Order: sequence, then structure tokens, then C-alpha cells
Amino acid sequence: MTATTVETSWLTSLVDAVVSLMEVIGPAGAGIAIALENLFPPLPSEVILPMAGLTASRGTFTLAEALIWTTLGSIVGAFVLYGIGVWLGTVRLRRIAAKVPLLHPEDIDRTVGWFQRHGGKAVFFGRMIPVFRSLISVPAGVARMPLWKFGLLTAAGSLIWNTVFVLAGFFLGESWHVVEQYADILQYVVVAAVVIGVAGFVYARVRSRLQPRGDTAASTD
Repeated sequence: MTATTVETSWLTSLVDAVVSLMEVIGPAGAGIAIALENLFPPLPSEVILPMAGLTASRGTFTLAEALIWTTLGSIVGAFVLYGIGVWLGTVRLRRIAAKVPLLHPEDIDRTVGWFQRHGGKAVFFGRMIPVFRSLISVPAGVARMPLWKFGLLTAAGSLIWNTVFVLAGFFLGESWHVVEQYADILQYVVVAAVVIGVAGFVYARVRSRLQPRGDTAASTD
């Protein structure tokens, strides 16, 4: 069995399960599915959201209900991850960073400081970026962003993202896979950017550690 076949089979099973959930308990099923997607990023919102739109187009529930419940699901999932960020906290993350190679406790301080200055934009726009849609909630909790601000920005960003994909499923029907292809491209770009960023960070940190040794050797000669 090829990897493509396995992936197709997995997505087909997921689609069937999500559609069945929504048909049994209505739009709340879409909300539950999206809440789980926030907690487990491997679950693709690019598949779940169009399914909510497709189910709405069949008359199981209204388009408005699909948008409301999926956005509520996004908010619930985001607040759970926010709570994890609060639990981790700056002190605990500094201790972890001190034990991780190439990381320093000061890295946590800089990250929290940056988030306190630009966290609003990060949360809002992060809701429309694959992978970061879920993860952005954790640093928001670490930085203790005000709950009202976090909830408002999460709702606004999630509503935009959800609307695009729910409407795609509603109007494209069985052809919703068209929009999924473009979402996959965006996800690959984001993952590539993250890999390049991490590689650059590791290179710079390793180079900074080796540099003093080189300078010492040169002065000895």
C-alpha cells in the first residue's frame, strides 16, 4: 500500500467520522471537531471546516450555525492551550531552557518580552496560519495576555479563517478538495519557513559557542 493510499484512506475515514458526528448532534459536532483540531494540530482544519460547510449545504443545519459553532470550538480549544501556557509560566520555561542544549533562560525572557509588545498581532494573524493556529495560544498564556483580549483576537482571527473554509465547503460541495490543495501549499511554505528559521538559529548559536575557542587558539599562536 502506497503512502498516498494510506493518506487518502486516513482522510476518508476522518471525513466520514466528522460528517457522521455533525449529522448526529448537529452543528455542535462541528464545534467539537474544531476544538479537538486546536488541541491536536495533526487534525486538519482544512478538511473539517469544509465538511461543516458541506453538511450545512445539505440542510442538516444552517450556514450561520456552522460558522458560530466552529468559531466557538476554536475559542474553546485556544483557551485550553492558553491554560497550558499559564501553567508552564516563565519560571518553569526558564528552567527547561537552562537544561536544553543551545537554549538559554534569556531566550525565554526575550520571547515573552516580544510577545508582550506584539502579542495582539501574533494571536490575530496566527489564527490564519497553519500550525501556528494552535501553538500561538501557548505563548499567549505564558505572557499572561489579558483574557478578554486573547478571547476577542482569537474569535476575530478564527472567524475569518473558518469562514473561508466553511464557505468553500458550502459552495463547492463535493469539490471542496480544490481549496484543500491551496491550503496544503500554504502549510508547506510555513513548515519550510520554520525549518529554515530553526536551522538558522542552531547555526548562529553553535557558531557563537565555537567562536571564543577559535579566538583563544589564535591568540595563543
